[in-house]
Amino acid sequence: MTPRRAPVLACSVVGAAVVALDGTVLTIAQPALQRDLHADVGQVQWTSTGYLVAVASLLVFAGRLGDRHGHRRVFAVGALGFAAASTGIALAPGIGTVIVLRVLQGVFGALLQPATLGMLRTAYPPDRLGTPIAVRTAAIGLAAAAGPLVGGALVSAYGWRSVFLLGVPPTLAIGLLALATRDRPTEPGPPYETARAPRSATVTGLSALDPVGALLLAVTLGLLVHGLVEAARPGGAPTGLLAVAGAVVTGCALAWHERRAARPLLPPELLRSVPVIAGLAVLLAASAALFGSLFVATYFFQDVQGLDPLGSALRGLPLAVLMVLGAPLCPPLQRRFGPRRTATAGAALLTLGVLLLSRLDTTAGAAAVGVSAALLGAGFVTLMVTATSVVVHRAPEAHAGVAGGLQQTVMNIGPALGVATATLLLALVPDGGFVPARGAALPALALIAALALPAALALPRGADRRRTRPEPPSPRPGRGPCVRS
Repeated sequence: MTPRRAPVLACSVVGAAVVALDGTVLTIAQPALQRDLHADVGQVQWTSTGYLVAVASLLVFAGRLGDRHGHRRVFAVGALGFAAASTGIALAPGIGTVIVLRVLQGVFGALLQPATLGMLRTAYPPDRLGTPIAVRTAAIGLAAAAGPLVGGALVSAYGWRSVFLLGVPPTLAIGLLALATRDRPTEPGPPYETARAPRSATVTGLSALDPVGALLLAVTLGLLVHGLVEAARPGGAPTGLLAVAGAVVTGCALAWHERRAARPLLPPELLRSVPVIAGLAVLLAASAALFGSLFVATYFFQDVQGLDPLGSALRGLPLAVLMVLGAPLCPPLQRRFGPRRTATAGAALLTLGVLLLSRLDTTAGAAAVGVSAALLGAGFVTLMVTATSVVVHRAPEAHAGVAGGLQQTVMNIGPALGVATATLLLALVPDGGFVPARGAALPALALIAALALPAALALPRGADRRRTRPEPPSPRPGRGPCVRS
């Protein structure tokens, strides 16, 4: 690893892990937060919903900012802002302040997350992206597994405020490291800008970022995520469906605008790429199936089998172990068998894991649950590493941030979709819905997992043999070269 790549990998891995850890420890801290701040359940829910809506609505625009102004700079702002918001939440006097700061934390998280992939794409040749992405995925799995244990210990010993201080030192450190890291040499503007020059020669400044498209996309994704979260709340189905309908309307307006924009937020060549779209579809189906299944399993372990939160977390430990240990094996598998066969095998494992989970009854023991969890972990990590590698690899370097934003967007929408699906189907079987073998939720989630199979078949058959860095075109007249980190 070259000296320039080491800090990039460190920033990417730590940044992704901190965000994953933050989400899991908050869940453990919410009951204590509610009691301490005398809040109701709806207010506490918005500490999660406000963050999710802010993140999901801004990820793609944040990726576009990174493509234009440098992923390292955007990452540094996101990391330092995330640390500042986390500190503010730990010192917040009331629930209203917590909600506002969680939304602000989501804004900075949106700046941080696409840059973790954008920086890797600009630092590593495309054919060597598999290993750093696998390391990043393993760190996410480790953080997600450690979150409930670390969060429980901190809340028990020091209170809920301590979980927000947990991420401050690492995000502060990587933000300062990103600022201290030197950019690679300047390159001319991307072919995309040259090709569209006659139509957008006067497009500069804010207009070059397509603010109208960014606003429409933010509203669309915000409404979609809010609708899915509301649909998962008891009695929230009507509000959720109304929000989803609004997302459809604004999504249509976004499509109309993007077809006419001089420099659209969503580059046409990226959306026309079959490998990129297939990779995003794989991630959407896989994340929906996994998180929906975990939602059902958690209620099964605690409400049906009577396990405490720690016992419930231990039942799912094989999933986290397989994610951490399986991630480094994925790049060699991709080189040996190609993305298509590797992802197809991962989709089959994930689907089988959900199917086995759906057959559990009230007498299910640790062994049966462990096998299901191991299959879920092995399948999901294979799909996540493979599909993410394809999305980032096949995206032009000039649009690496947008590709990273799209990847992170589907990884936020997928879990919300899976949990909403599980919640609605659990309500169909009031007496036995929480027992997998009697309910309809897990069979439906197995069908969603199976949708990853046709998407995986659309991925490239073998490794991409193209040159890692195409020859850049001549810079546009009258415009300086674009500096990217």
